[in-house]
Amino acid sequence: MPPEHLSLGALLVKSIVDWRDFYFRTYIFVGKLVGRYYDGEGNPTKYLKGIEAKAARGAQLLEKQKKEEAKIPNCNSKWSQEEGSEVWCDEGHPRLVQRPLEIALTGKMSKRCACFKEDELSQEGLEVYNGCDYLATKCQLT
Repeated sequence: MPPEHLSLGALLVKSIVDWRDFYFRTYIFVGKLVGRYYDGEGNPTKYLKGIEAKAARGAQLLEKQKKEEAKIPNCNSKWSQEEGSEVWCDEGHPRLVQRPLEIALTGKMSKRCACFKEDELSQEGLEVYNGCDYLATKCQLT
């Protein structure tokens, strides 16, 4: 991995390290390439240790995000060519909500659809879907 790995998000670095682990499990080991990541004795260098630390951080953030998102259920969704997209909640009201850890994981911001009870709808950061009634439990997306 080139030095540019420093600008990669923790989740992407974790994916690369996961691929490396798969490679080690799947293929016959023939040696290590001496250079940036392994010294002349085959020991990891500080650069490789830094990458592995960043990947571990990515794993921690991913686990934390899963736990946070489990507290608020995802919306149901479907799509068809005839009707387009639809989101709905079996209990609660569909809202777009920012994934708080996404920036740390990928370097980008994203939102997900989650279901909130009526007394939770005044929370900051919740977005009603365009064209959807404030108390709707189902929204047709355009």
